[in-house]
Amino acid sequence: MNIASKIPYSPCYVVDENLLERNLEVLKKVQDLTDSKIILALKGFAMFSTFSLVKKYLAGTAASSLDEARLGFEEFGPVVHVSAPAYRDDEFKKLMEYASHISFNSFSQWKKFKPLIESSEKNIKCALRINPEHSEVKVELYDPCAPGSRLGIKREGFDGESLDGIQGFHFHTLCELNSDALERTLRVVEDKFALFLKKLKYINFGGGHHITRSDYDVDRLCRIINDFKKRYNVEVYLEPGEAVALNTGFLISTVLDIIPSKDAGADIAILDTSAAAHMPDVLEMPYRPNIDGAGNPGEYPHTYKLGGLTCLAGDVIGDYSFPEPLKAGDRITFMDMAHYTMVKNNTFNGVRLPLIAIYNGETEKIKLIREFDYQDYRGRLS
Repeated sequence: MNIASKIPYSPCYVVDENLLERNLEVLKKVQDLTDSKIILALKGFAMFSTFSLVKKYLAGTAASSLDEARLGFEEFGPVVHVSAPAYRDDEFKKLMEYASHISFNSFSQWKKFKPLIESSEKNIKCALRINPEHSEVKVELYDPCAPGSRLGIKREGFDGESLDGIQGFHFHTLCELNSDALERTLRVVEDKFALFLKKLKYINFGGGHHITRSDYDVDRLCRIINDFKKRYNVEVYLEPGEAVALNTGFLISTVLDIIPSKDAGADIAILDTSAAAHMPDVLEMPYRPNIDGAGNPGEYPHTYKLGGLTCLAGDVIGDYSFPEPLKAGDRITFMDMAHYTMVKNNTFNGVRLPLIAIYNGETEKIKLIREFDYQDYRGRLS
């Protein structure tokens, strides 16, 4: 691909709008075949400079905070689904201005804010987040159904409670999974919550559906949705964030220095980017991002440990091999860097955030969207 040779900025997040549209077309196909609604989860991808394209295909946004809800409302449109573990008293009235749907994580939260919902002139649809206690996610950090989870109401929590005013259910149990995981989850949801499902008007299947991945079984997903709708006569929402931007973005970086190292097992290349600051999931998940033209250690003749720019000792991206020796000034392209990067990055050590650009793979036109400076760092402090 060698996109780095076409991008004059470093470090820089680049989103290819052609690849993004290709994903959106897949998501639109699911909507068309199932008469369901797919909304963009801003927690995964909130690059609002692309929303003029995204909103041609998707039905709205999903937010987890007041500011996300405002961004979705102002930059995308009026369909904003909000879900959070709890809501702040001093923010809820403002949140209602932006939300079209609000999901509550407990009956106590629902009872607390129900009077405000009912007194509002705005017709806000309300749901309860459920926890089916069925784990599909292997990494506990990302498993909403792990033992002791604070997310969602378990079945026994419904005993003795009224659903008056509740129009929907919301569950989120997946992370980067295929449609078979959803099918297994739904069996448990129906087994535990069937008593309530036919009383609802809508259900939100949450996110974590890797719909645009090459091996994802889209036909199976469509069958699952259509069968569920027939059984319960409800409107179905899905709120992927990662699937919208999957394999559409890159992080362009530059080698600043090469440090010889015997005890590291490979020489160390210091880059102008950072795992800790610019791609936190590399350390948090953890995972090893792919690099264009590079391989696993030993796959090519020259292996390096790639290190970040901050003072954190563990700011290491991983070990990679290259066909040719690396030298200062060489460009490196990290793949699949659109989701969970811009929304999670930080200015640790005062390291500036990467620039943001949009690239058109067909015309090879580049549009610089944002460049960060000292004021962006200073503005977060006091």
